Amino acid sequence: MTTTRTDRAPVAAPRVRRGGRTAWVGAGLAVVVVAVLGYLPFLTTRGTQVSLVGLFSLVVLGTMWNLLAGYGGMVSIGQQAYIGVGGYGLVYLASTVGVDPFLAVPVAAVVCALLAWPTSYLAFRLNGGYFAIGTWVIAEVVRLLVTQVDALGAGSGASLTGFAGIDPTYRIAYVYWMSLGIVVLVVGGVYLLMRSRLGLALTAIRDEPTAAGSLGIGVTRAKRVVYVVAAAGCGLAGAMIVANTLRVQPGSIFSVDYSAMMIFIVVIGGIGTIEGPVIGALVFYALQDTLADLGNWYLVVVGVVAIAVTLLAPKGLWGLTRGRVDLFPTGYRVG
Repeated sequence: MTTTRTDRAPVAAPRVRRGGRTAWVGAGLAVVVVAVLGYLPFLTTRGTQVSLVGLFSLVVLGTMWNLLAGYGGMVSIGQQAYIGVGGYGLVYLASTVGVDPFLAVPVAAVVCALLAWPTSYLAFRLNGGYFAIGTWVIAEVVRLLVTQVDALGAGSGASLTGFAGIDPTYRIAYVYWMSLGIVVLVVGGVYLLMRSRLGLALTAIRDEPTAAGSLGIGVTRAKRVVYVVAAAGCGLAGAMIVANTLRVQPGSIFSVDYSAMMIFIVVIGGIGTIEGPVIGALVFYALQDTLADLGNWYLVVVGVVAIAVTLLAPKGLWGLTRGRVDLFPTGYRVG
């Protein structure tokens, strides 16, 4: 006669969690880094602060392009349209209308968002490579329209005179702190967005939009929200750039080079991660600062680095951690 044992220990249910010890480490590290960066104007020269504002703008641009392509599945090469609108918006509001320049920065970003909403109805009629080309065409149209407006300096550009009454030392420090605040807002905002229900929907849309739509996810609506948010973020970056240089010209602020920079930053750092664009921006900034004197060879070196990372680390530099380190977790883990 055989008997069956019924006193086996119950099997523990799988534990679904988000984050963990590394997430707390990431949060603490972020607070320390921001605190140190916030104190830097008291320790460094004005030239260093100006350079760091340039780095901050790269982080914002990379984060916004990663939001579009890495999370939203939209490969755009026309985000320079909103960079230019943000820069010109700051100049017009602060120099012509008389709005405080620091208040004009978020207003310019709102203008970019308002412009992006109707523009998305045109861009979303295209898919894949046609969408990428279409965004570039839209950016060129915006550039041509701006060059026809005399109040914006037409084709010769315009200067930002809204800071005229502020001592240069204080102006540079204020712009630096404003830019640091924008970086924290943008990176933190994308992190929280990707931890929300919309972020989960975006992950599904990126992987398979048809299947996501069949499950009741509003694919077009979610993509439109991302497109508008990314436009506002690029507008903030454009305003940061102009506040830092005090000059805007259509040939530079609407340059497709910005799209190339964003793609390089995200691909090098790691697409589809919060940390990737930050790492990519640091690498690009270091290359730009070190190799700027090489002329055209600088572009060759950047291209070689991009090819090498793509071949040796397809998931970017942050992907080399192989998921062992997740400072800003956005998904769930079972374990």
